[in-house]
Amino acid sequence: MSLKLNTGPTIEPVSLAQAKAHLRIDSGALTDNLTTEISIAPGSHDIAASYSLEGSSIEVSGYDVIVNLVAGACGSGGTVDVKLQESNNGTTWSDVASGSFTQVTESNDNAIEEKAYTGAYQYLRAVATVATAACEFGVEIVKSAGPAVEDDLLTAIIESARRDCELFQNRSYVTQTWELWLDEFPDEYFIELPMPPVQSVTSVKYYNTNDTEAEFSSDYYYVDTKGEPGRVVLNFGESWPSTTLRPGNGVCITYDAGYGDAGSDVPENIRRAILLLIGHYYENREAVTVGQGGNKLPMGIETILWKERVF
Repeated sequence: MSLKLNTGPTIEPVSLAQAKAHLRIDSGALTDNLTTEISIAPGSHDIAASYSLEGSSIEVSGYDVIVNLVAGACGSGGTVDVKLQESNNGTTWSDVASGSFTQVTESNDNAIEEKAYTGAYQYLRAVATVATAACEFGVEIVKSAGPAVEDDLLTAIIESARRDCELFQNRSYVTQTWELWLDEFPDEYFIELPMPPVQSVTSVKYYNTNDTEAEFSSDYYYVDTKGEPGRVVLNFGESWPSTTLRPGNGVCITYDAGYGDAGSDVPENIRRAILLLIGHYYENREAVTVGQGGNKLPMGIETILWKERVF
């Protein structure tokens, strides 16, 4: 059996901004920290139905974020509804929880409303509905970050800390795709899938002695996503393919695992352990001696992670 990471997570359970806050890294100059980018350009916007006015995508990963809706005058009876959407790839968007602004009308135009974005997605944008009459408004995204001099180092430390915690627990944190390779189908009616929690199975494929690929239909099995580890389980009356397989790695199961697509989907105790390990790696940039704990995880971090370790 061999396990291969096909596609790693697109986002970390701990953002760069969260790591900096934990390490108490900041800079004294406000101009060094703040960047303002425009999602919906300020100006007069014509009628747009059902959030069809889509603002520009802004990369926000690693920043503290404030979003300002700056409203001007509305035409007679005009209204503006604005909400925030988040994405990890800049293509597939979902609404931000509590991300809707107060509706702008003639009675409350020429106002500014701000919202803090506390999500962990990589991209953020504003979308708007303009009804009845054209209205003047714009949406700006203000990003705050500490000094960038060590950002590359911290980014690498975050990834390393997350990976070390995952390997200790034998778990996947943020959504990632794995390939489980087997030499043959088992005698049992199920196949266990390492690195839970399992979300879904993409395919079960097998290869005959001519190296020809075939796919085992999902009609013949169901995916147990509740167990840890998860499993591919034969349906009643079904059996694994009887084809003679090639001598090695004759079966490949591709599946997605992790708590979810966002860093905030990862349990808080795990994210706390990752932050502690980030602090340890940041302070100890050289090899740790045996007297300081050898190559083991520091005891407090191991204690947190041990409770939900998968064997």
